Amino acid sequence: MDTTQDISEPRLPDSETELKSQADISLPLEADAYRLAFADPEFLLRRETRGIRFQLEMLKPDLDQAEQGIDSTIVVFGSARSASPETAQISLQEAQTSGDANALLVAQRQQRSAHYYDQARLFARQVAGHSAHRRPEERLFIATGGGPGIMEAANRGSHEMGAPSVGLNIALLHEQHPNPYITPTLSFKFHYFALRKMHFMMRAKALVAFPGGFGTLDELFEVITLVQTRKAKPVPIVLFGTDYWKKLVNMDAMVEEGVISAQDLDLFTYVDDANAAWEVIRAFYEL
Repeated sequence: MDTTQDISEPRLPDSETELKSQADISLPLEADAYRLAFADPEFLLRRETRGIRFQLEMLKPDLDQAEQGIDSTIVVFGSARSASPETAQISLQEAQTSGDANALLVAQRQQRSAHYYDQARLFARQVAGHSAHRRPEERLFIATGGGPGIMEAANRGSHEMGAPSVGLNIALLHEQHPNPYITPTLSFKFHYFALRKMHFMMRAKALVAFPGGFGTLDELFEVITLVQTRKAKPVPIVLFGTDYWKKLVNMDAMVEEGVISAQDLDLFTYVDDANAAWEVIRAFYEL
């Protein structure tokens, strides 16, 4: 890794470069002083207009969801790398045939964790089943980060029940596409992580965090912090996979060191199956 860094180099990606990299058709943007300001892409992509882009990224998904009756969501976080049981089985068979020891280790790990995909799918089906015959204002909808893995599983469960679900995707340098189970009119793409996370919280009535990596941790602790500091109203925060979460984060040690209070451990609940996750939410709201 090259450790030489130019201190004057911008830390945030250039918006125009980002736009061009994401465009389906790459057309040159030509300056035109006579364009209306709101119809001038070069103007809207200037560094000085970043605040306007914040507002637009806040407003577009908000209006679209409101128009489609998405008032209350259950947010499902988790690894984009989790494979479905079907995919994991195919990968295992291919690895066994190939004789590649490293590929076999990866395939076996996928096989062990594939049940999380299944559980996320089952959980979403329970949410959709509960909401199917409710009044519009009482319905709960699944919302995910819109990608593959656990996110796909949750959107898939809703889709299988004929229920709409939300996907809040993020434009990344590597390819990131929305999974095929998101309701098309509820599939959104963000440039700013901060605005994306705000949209997760705006309608969230519960959070279910499956095993995941840095992104899952970032989103999980954002929510815990907002609830702990009373910047957000209390919601059920469910950590799916007791062994994983307790191995990953020693919450008790944080209490022992005095960096959180003992009562902060009541902000979340560990579960290990879809029924238990749904029961935590049902009990919280007396559904």
